[in-house]
Amino acid sequence: MTAATPAFPARISIVTLGVTDLAASTAFYQALGWSRSAASNDNIVWFRTADSALGLFPTEELAADAGVPAIGEPSFRGVTLAVNLESPEQVDAALAVAVEAGATVVKPPAATDWGGYSGYFEDLDGHLWELAHNPFFPFTETGQLDLP
Repeated sequence: MTAATPAFPARISIVTLGVTDLAASTAFYQALGWSRSAASNDNIVWFRTADSALGLFPTEELAADAGVPAIGEPSFRGVTLAVNLESPEQVDAALAVAVEAGATVVKPPAATDWGGYSGYFEDLDGHLWELAHNPFFPFTETGQLDLP
C-alpha cells in the first residue's frame, strides 16, 4: 500500500449474490447480455461490469463462507442494486430484456420526483434491481458513473 492509497479505499469491487439455482441464475444474467468471466467455475460464476464484478454463489454456501446462518429469503433485504442508463428509453428497453430473461417487474418505470426515470425488477432469487436514468449523473467515456 502506497502513501496515496487509503487504508479503506472508497470502491466496491465485487457484489456477490446468493442464488438458489446457480445454472438458472447464470442463464438469467447471460440473457441480459452480461459477459461471463473465464474465472467462473462449477461453484461460482463471475460477470464483468463496467467497473466491478458480479458473482453468483449458492445461498447456503455464501452464508457459510460469511459465517452466518442461512435463513429464508426476506421479502426486502434492505439493499437494491442499480444500473443507471443514458435515457428513459434505455430504461424501458433494459426492463424488456430483463423480463424476457425471466425477471419480475416490481415497479414499472416512471418519472420520479427527483427529475429522473426509474423502475424496479426482481431477479430469479428476489434480488431487487433498479433501472434508472438520472440526468444529473453523467457517464465517462468508459461507461462509469461520473458523480459530481
